[in-house]
Amino acid sequence: MKSVTYKLVEFFVLFIVFPISLALKYAIQIKLILGFLGFLYVLYVLLKVNKNTFKIDETVHWKRFWKRTLIKFVLIVIITTLFVWFTNKDALFNVVLNKPWLWLIILFVYAFLSVYPQELIYRTFFFQRYENLFMNENLFLFVNAIVFSLGHIFFRNTLVIVLTFLGGLLFAFTFTKTRSTLLVSIEHAIYGCWLFTVGMGNMLGFPS
Repeated sequence: MKSVTYKLVEFFVLFIVFPISLALKYAIQIKLILGFLGFLYVLYVLLKVNKNTFKIDETVHWKRFWKRTLIKFVLIVIITTLFVWFTNKDALFNVVLNKPWLWLIILFVYAFLSVYPQELIYRTFFFQRYENLFMNENLFLFVNAIVFSLGHIFFRNTLVIVLTFLGGLLFAFTFTKTRSTLLVSIEHAIYGCWLFTVGMGNMLGFPS
């Protein structure tokens, strides 16, 4: 499981073939089963092969993390608010204002059942398995963002692909700096929850 050939095949199956297959039309039950098996495989490698313990790193620079995240978040808030205002004004803060309980449920489901598993797969697992296969760090971060974007191709939405690529770059950069699944998950959750809040949830399969 640690040979270069094995890792390349693994990468191709998990991050290219499977995501593309989700965009094809076949039973949703099969897609869910394949996704669940893939996630179990990722957990097996992380826990049994790579011996991860997922303890909170006490050396994490929380102040630096929050400062960087806040700066990026403010920019995201401005850009996305203007985008929704000019493209679909009726959706702007629609859910949080009219269905606050639904909004809270969406945030909870997204943050805990979607974000953390994604970061385990696309950052923790991806970095541990494939980082040493790349001589150029920038190329590696670019590839990580590409496959993260490809993982959302089943939405069949160009804007989603663009946003997840940009998000992938941000999250890959954060993980490179912190090496913390927790921190990158927090950042991911903040940005994603904001998209649902501002009124862009519909494109990601949630009410807007």
